[in-house]
Amino acid sequence: MAETTVGIVANPASGRDIRRLVAGASVFDNAEKGSMVYRLMVGLGAVGVRRVLMMPAASGLYDALERNLRSHGRDARLPELELLEMPLRHDAQDTVEAVECMLGKGVSAIAVLGGDGTSRLVARHCGEVPICPLSTGTNNAFPEMREATVAGLATGLVATGRLRAVRRKKILRVRMNGHEDCALVDVAASGERFVGARALWRPESVYEIVVASAAPDAVGLSAVAGLLAPLSREDPFGLHLRLAPPEKARRVLKVPLAPGLVVPVGVTEVQRIPLGEEVELEPRAGVVALDGEREMERGPEDRVGVVPEGEGPLVVDVAAAMRRAAREGLLEG
Repeated sequence: MAETTVGIVANPASGRDIRRLVAGASVFDNAEKGSMVYRLMVGLGAVGVRRVLMMPAASGLYDALERNLRSHGRDARLPELELLEMPLRHDAQDTVEAVECMLGKGVSAIAVLGGDGTSRLVARHCGEVPICPLSTGTNNAFPEMREATVAGLATGLVATGRLRAVRRKKILRVRMNGHEDCALVDVAASGERFVGARALWRPESVYEIVVASAAPDAVGLSAVAGLLAPLSREDPFGLHLRLAPPEKARRVLKVPLAPGLVVPVGVTEVQRIPLGEEVELEPRAGVVALDGEREMERGPEDRVGVVPEGEGPLVVDVAAAMRRAAREGLLEG
């Protein structure tokens, strides 16, 4: 039987953006990310995963992992760890190249430690390989806060083929002048003129939002929709919202836009968008933000279309995997 390989993408830059300065967001340090990778490996190894491919990581993340391996790894049944041989640019392209390399080496699943932006990059390039997104970022409407050991068990059971517990998530396809990108949670049009520090946190600059899912207990732009018309990841439609200054809006919400930052947001219109139907953003100069990060600069002549689709990434359903493992006795012995 061929050995099972799982990839791990751990973003050393997640949880450290400008929202630590402008709001009350905490810093998710790289020592904890390294410890999370170790705990993931413990869970993966316990259910028969033989090899882990990991994107190289600087900034202390790998140092923390190595300390855990030295201190605790001798008595644990761990997969063999292989760092990918690739140059680091310390930008988003590192994640893209790591995922492409992992696919070339035949991984059966990819665990993702990061925020919405990291999950978006992996989802855009992973094809039909299931991902397990774990939150180490700021707002994080897509990845989950999970104990990494349990996430490793669930991901390992899926990767080894002992059970099938994955869900197909929605995705927002974004097209501008022939260029295509995507978002997993929300697309926002802002009057900010430059990408800059990327994180979008000034509500007065945002005039339009399209969301794939929206929970009332979320933090970030999707929370605007979540407080008006909650939308699950399984609902067969997206939502399109038009915003306005609070003094000019029909409805005004107190929105947790970032940890420690609650601001008034005015909403003038909310419409459902069926899957597969395109909505065109209002033509203005500014930027388009994908999952809370400014990614695309545009002029008033640039046409931007957003299409919610049902054929997004396959995501490991950790809770469902563990329920089935208990029911079928997969962790006995």
